Amino acid sequence: MGLAKCACIDTLYTELPWRERFAAAKKDGFSAVEFWDWRCRDLEEIRREAEKADIVISGFNGDADYSLVDPEQKTRYLEALELSVKAAKKTGARSLTIHSNALGEGGVVLNSYDNLSHTVKLCAMYDTLLACARMAEREHINLNLEALNITTDHAGNFLVTTQMGAEICRLIGSPRLKLLYDVYHMQLNEGSLCDNIRKYSDQFGHVHVADAPGRHEPGTGEIYYPAVFGCLEKCGYRGFVGYELFPAQNTKKAVEAIMKYA
Repeated sequence: MGLAKCACIDTLYTELPWRERFAAAKKDGFSAVEFWDWRCRDLEEIRREAEKADIVISGFNGDADYSLVDPEQKTRYLEALELSVKAAKKTGARSLTIHSNALGEGGVVLNSYDNLSHTVKLCAMYDTLLACARMAEREHINLNLEALNITTDHAGNFLVTTQMGAEICRLIGSPRLKLLYDVYHMQLNEGSLCDNIRKYSDQFGHVHVADAPGRHEPGTGEIYYPAVFGCLEKCGYRGFVGYELFPAQNTKKAVEAIMKYA
């Protein structure tokens, strides 16, 4: 397989100190790394260790305590995103991952906004994303909008389907705003992985991989990854595949399983 591999170093290489994870990922054959929250990290150290290891920083989370679906939070959401853009530039990261709802510790959805109608949430998300896309174009940074599963990890999240995320990105039409297609989340929410890849892969800016159930490395669950990766390649996907997974045993064994799909 010719897909470029990216290691999430908040879930892989956790046996090592943070600063050593960049070089470890590079040594194992990953082309890039990604992580979650930049606010708890030393940005200068991140850039230094990535440059020392000669590895790309694909990206990290760009949103904070505010949600796309609440129209009253638009200004604060954009202010928080602007800080993340500055952090990305400081570290050399290529992209920021954004979500419909603010996420807390462990990815818990902080507010599902049950007081807001589906229409209000959808229109608010579109409106704020339009402003996000303008910022991304102005600042030359990529944004990847991620849909999440609501069956296991992120109950109450608004954006749950490939179709909604991809169609919003198409309507906005910015080369700087794309969908983050997470195979694990979408298997839990909707299935039909290859059908959805064929329909919407033109809008994919990043792909996340973990098997389901369990969120471990490929081969530990029910997803037939040779077909998924083959479909991505056939559809012309050329971005990173980020391995955002929790090793079933340890990083060494997880990486061995990952590299079978080289």
